[in-house]
Amino acid sequence: MTDNNTTTSGWAGWGVFAAVVLIVTGAIDAFHGLQALIGPDTAYFVADAGLFSINVQGWGWWHLIAGVLLVLVGIALLGGAKWARITAIVLVALNAIGQLSLIAAQPWLSLAVLALDVVVIYALTVHGRDIDAKRS
Repeated sequence: MTDNNTTTSGWAGWGVFAAVVLIVTGAIDAFHGLQALIGPDTAYFVADAGLFSINVQGWGWWHLIAGVLLVLVGIALLGGAKWARITAIVLVALNAIGQLSLIAAQPWLSLAVLALDVVVIYALTVHGRDIDAKRS
């Protein structure tokens, strides 16, 4: 007979925090995706290296799809789905990479979302066992 009694620490609340941040970040990403799809097809950015012209349609679809997926996985994480933790880690890592591509256009927002992504990855990887134990 196996004893499955596990104790949870105060860190288990990080799972709820991560889920809420996923939902908020996903909503922001989806909103930015919609802005890119509704607005003009080309955006212009001035940097030290010169003027950049970027077609934002692909960028818009990427952020719209990523945002919707982040919201859905955040809701599943709040609901206690075990698959949602691994899926959230993968999606948040991809979202962080996507935010790196936006630093030239929106540096402060990109860095803020990138920082939240890092905190969510930390919460779900380091304290994942506490989150699972709390739900059991």
